[in-house]
Amino acid sequence: MPKPVNRIYSSYGTTIFTTMSMLALEHDAINLGQGFPDRDGPLQVREAAARYVVEGPNQYPPSGGMPALRRAVADNNRRFWGLEVESSQIIVTSGATEALAACLMGLLNPGDEAIIIEPFYDCYLPMIEQAGAVAKVVALRPPHWSVPMEALEAAFSDRTKLLILNNPMNPTGKVFTREELSDIAALLVKYDTYAVCDEVYEHLTFDHWRHVPLMSLDGMAERSLRIGSAGKTFSLTGWKVGYITGPQGLIDQVAKAHQFLTFTTPPALQLAVADGLGMDDSYFNGLAADLESKRDFLRATFAGIGLEVLPCHGTYFLTVDVASFGFNGDDVAFCRQITKEARVAAVPNSAFYHPASEPPHNLVRFCFCKEPDVLAEAAKRLQSWAGRS
Repeated sequence: MPKPVNRIYSSYGTTIFTTMSMLALEHDAINLGQGFPDRDGPLQVREAAARYVVEGPNQYPPSGGMPALRRAVADNNRRFWGLEVESSQIIVTSGATEALAACLMGLLNPGDEAIIIEPFYDCYLPMIEQAGAVAKVVALRPPHWSVPMEALEAAFSDRTKLLILNNPMNPTGKVFTREELSDIAALLVKYDTYAVCDEVYEHLTFDHWRHVPLMSLDGMAERSLRIGSAGKTFSLTGWKVGYITGPQGLIDQVAKAHQFLTFTTPPALQLAVADGLGMDDSYFNGLAADLESKRDFLRATFAGIGLEVLPCHGTYFLTVDVASFGFNGDDVAFCRQITKEARVAAVPNSAFYHPASEPPHNLVRFCFCKEPDVLAEAAKRLQSWAGRS
């Protein structure tokens, strides 16, 4: 018999995201389950990348990132969030997922505890477990996803090493309030704990809500690692360019993990992203306004067919309550049914919960970062399906 393989990753089967995407292909469905835009990002950024590929450099760049991009990320921190950091406090990674891996590998030891807020992005849990640490889960409750502070404090112990904070939050569309962040910050100080802040949707907030980095609060700069994503900011998810900002001591430690993961990221893409981060405010504001209008269109579509829509103040994602439609099955059954019958695919929110949790089974996530004609056709199909149901 062959020796057993890694027990953490072998325990995971085919993800619901893959399953729903395959089902969408089988039924020629519009896929509103996967979180990536239909339209590529700014032409000037893409043209810059092409130019840098031709002109070079094309050999290994520094592991920490091209100096131009590290400066641009530092400038972006200052320009938008008032964070005063040096370029040496930045690490460029091959996407935000690698950034998360580097942060968790750099900070966690076997036996440590890491707090994650549920529902959560699916890679958090296996990364924590692979590091030999223990995940402590705190659930937010729909529809407003407010933070249960008593439950959150109960999750802390003398073994707590870090908390992962996803803000703005996938899949809920929640943007944490300053009051919530202040309460979280107080717990981090009280229990001498680090924060790994997944802030990839930092520029994608709506309804006059403004993102507040946890790092910007008193006492947080020395204990926070902040992750950003060019893929989300410039609608170039396939480029896989991410970046981490943090205090020098933590950044130096995370860099040691990063060097044994991807080590570095394509230099042409880094230089093009550096150019993009220098774009005028009108680009960043326009991106959020465009997504807000798409959210509003899809929200009106759902309301029109009798689906209750939960609040969404940021990200790419809108959550609906299928129980409000009178649907008797769970969220997985609903997603399968609309994929087959309406030919529109979505993702069940229960996929974003710990296996031992008891998630709500009436919530479904739809992605609205698609072209208007795609959303219009999806709306037409859903309205036709609802009329037959």
